[in-house]
Amino acid sequence: MATERHPTHPFLSPFVSPFSSRLAGVLLAALLLNACGGGGTSSSTSTAITDPAAPVLTVAPGAPSTAPVASPNAPQLTGNTATDGFNWFNYRRQLLGEPALTRTTAIDTAAQSHSQYQQVNNTITHEQTVGKAGFTGVLLPDRLTAAGFRFSRPSYAYGEVISSTSDASGVNAAEDLITAIYHRFAIFEPMFRLAGAGSAVSSSGRTYFTVDFAADGLTPALGSGKFLVYPVDGQQGVPALFFSDFESPDPVAGRNQVGYPISIHADITSTVAVTSFTVRSRGGNVLPSQLLAHVSDPQTPASAAALIPLDVLGAGTTYDVQFAGTVDGTAVTRAWSFTTR
Repeated sequence: MATERHPTHPFLSPFVSPFSSRLAGVLLAALLLNACGGGGTSSSTSTAITDPAAPVLTVAPGAPSTAPVASPNAPQLTGNTATDGFNWFNYRRQLLGEPALTRTTAIDTAAQSHSQYQQVNNTITHEQTVGKAGFTGVLLPDRLTAAGFRFSRPSYAYGEVISSTSDASGVNAAEDLITAIYHRFAIFEPMFRLAGAGSAVSSSGRTYFTVDFAADGLTPALGSGKFLVYPVDGQQGVPALFFSDFESPDPVAGRNQVGYPISIHADITSTVAVTSFTVRSRGGNVLPSQLLAHVSDPQTPASAAALIPLDVLGAGTTYDVQFAGTVDGTAVTRAWSFTTR
């Protein structure tokens, strides 16, 4: 499967936007999967922006697929890339314990128009250029406004993830974006409540998949001091690897095939601090890993953190994870496990 993800990145990319002076620099991952991702938060006194250097994800031709293992609880396929990808995001979000996103016509319009812009111009980007075919707005907020979507609250958040792939499966595109850690931060943002999806196919067979997210009012979803984890406790069939080089910026510089990312997610208005974060095979030693935390990695939002094993995980193996730190200054610990396919 050849897949590219570009958030604001030619492959996978997220947006970095200020919500307030306290939350300046918060990342609402937006994806570019030849994929794109992006996100932002805003208040009445600050403007959400898209970072042109946002991460992107590109899956090279011939790379092993991250297609998910079949599950009896998975959503029924429709054959429509946008709908299947949207439904898969909701399926995974609900696995974490998050509420389903509500699909909204105006946001659908913004996402669909952006997929068509990329398809017509043979590009993967979060930023449109005035005068080019299919132009509807330079940045996501512009495109949402053009589509008729209005934020009604003084504080709000938005995000975008994008992918370009030769595989028309919306499920596969969605799962690739979830695997790409910088994009995952946007997809699993607990405070997002509204979303829309669109897709377009080029004459060369490339499928452009876009999902836009919004939170109209930053009402706490989890609450102060609380967080969710992924993979979830007891999850089966987790992929063993992640091609780090396919995401730009590269979350694990100097390595390509690494283990599947493990992440924690709090409300975007929260702050996560990591004291310790480890993973080991059941009965084994702690694995060498790359920690992603906002204090040392600006691509990681302050409300999340991730751990990426430096080596590909073993097949059919159970892994035990331990996390200790603070969320909004409250000391927290969590121990959980998952099993690879």
